[in-house]
Amino acid sequence: MHEIGALVRDGLVAQGMESRSRGGRPSRVVELSDTVQFLAIDVGTVSISAGTTNAYLEVLETVEEPTDLKAGPASVMAQIEECARRLTGDARGPLRVAGVGIGIPSPVSVELGEPVDPALMPGWDRFPIRDQLSERLGVPVSVDKDANLMVLGEGHRGAAQGIEDCLFVKLGSGISCGIVVGGSLYRGHSGAAGDIGHVPAGNSDVPCHCGRRGCVEAQVGAAALGARALAAARSGESPFLAERLASTGTLVGMDLALANAAGDPAAARIIRETGALIGEALSALVNFFNPERIVLGGPSAAFGPPLLTEVHSAILKRSSSLSTAGLVVMSSTLGKTSGLIGAARLASDTFLTSLSRSH
Repeated sequence: MHEIGALVRDGLVAQGMESRSRGGRPSRVVELSDTVQFLAIDVGTVSISAGTTNAYLEVLETVEEPTDLKAGPASVMAQIEECARRLTGDARGPLRVAGVGIGIPSPVSVELGEPVDPALMPGWDRFPIRDQLSERLGVPVSVDKDANLMVLGEGHRGAAQGIEDCLFVKLGSGISCGIVVGGSLYRGHSGAAGDIGHVPAGNSDVPCHCGRRGCVEAQVGAAALGARALAAARSGESPFLAERLASTGTLVGMDLALANAAGDPAAARIIRETGALIGEALSALVNFFNPERIVLGGPSAAFGPPLLTEVHSAILKRSSSLSTAGLVVMSSTLGKTSGLIGAARLASDTFLTSLSRSH
């Protein structure tokens, strides 16, 4: 009771109405204060999304702007701070939030709050994101891999809610996986769990930026899909993509979704082949881990049912009947919001842990 009183004095919780008595002294409902907010930041290879949430992780306001991770830490960290201050209205000094959660497209040393061997973030290896951002913003900062935060978001209010054993597969510039075991996020011994982009798939000899060949990321990552769309346009195989290339001057992987929706056979074939490769890469994980659900998220998940069908079909072909019994493969229900909600959840967990230690 003394701990609750301290939290009330600190303005972190509010005491509501008394609950109905069951024979003894009626208890008073305790709610998190409206003043408690978290800042969530989702850093991608080409954009930064940021949002504020209340204590219940409901998104209040968001901003998004283009970025270039390859520009290096100095300019991107300045962008992150600018987004944070614009959202909170704190032009200087410590932010008026209880904590900050940030997701990045890289394996992360959660203990140190820094990326490790980030293939998509040249110049960022072992950069002290957590410590530098905490110093800039004046509040506690927690950092994790983006796919880990996405599965936390889906578990809080999305496709993984109530699911004890789940894989969240992020399909974008990189291919990564967030893993939930027994209802809890699993990071592995050193934080590298779920780095599936370099699992081999197909019979491809395609070189990967990691130095090996045949990695699934090298074949179905955003850059690879953009290259396939461009090849289909230039060869004349896809009139739709050829026309789009002529009007825009460039093509990206998501143009395949537009072409497929317009009934383009070449785009449909590329999407089917993409799903088959992803399903092949996931089949070994299904046999090993036996998840209840696989959730596909990230930009390429927008390919929708054609992709889902091929992923599921490839898993069924290559995995045991027992490991696939009752397995559900579905798209994220939160879309781009999953990373923000997950980042807020990370900040909230850090905040609550610090409260329990201090009270």
